[in-house]
Amino acid sequence: MTTSADQETFTIGEVADRTGLSVHALRYYEREDLLIGPVRRTAGGRRAYSPVDVDWLRILVKLRESGMPLADLTRFAALVRQGPGNEEDRLRLLEDHRLRVEAQIAALEECRSLIEWKVGVYTEHLRTGSATGLWDPVTTTPDHEA
Repeated sequence: MTTSADQETFTIGEVADRTGLSVHALRYYEREDLLIGPVRRTAGGRRAYSPVDVDWLRILVKLRESGMPLADLTRFAALVRQGPGNEEDRLRLLEDHRLRVEAQIAALEECRSLIEWKVGVYTEHLRTGSATGLWDPVTTTPDHEA
């Protein structure tokens, strides 16, 4: 967008490109107080994001993609805006989220293990040319494999 004497700024479209967020999502994040500072405006009233805004939004994107609830994102942003002195609260919030992510990863690994086993079952049945032992809606009994 423009360059002031000290700092480059970005339009909302440029920030959308850099963060993967839509323009609508960027406006929503601003309304929900998820940013760590107010977005500056140009003389014409257009948003002018700083590199710090873009870096913060990239962090928010990753936290959101990892499943952090909106309430926690809002709390984290509020803590950061408050400045130094609440690092223990920030750390606790991030550690709690990390535990949730680790639990999700463990659950997904369990799912992947089951899927890999099923792929092996079907691969073997296709290799031998036999559907014997696979579930059949007509003849399925509890000992048949899906």
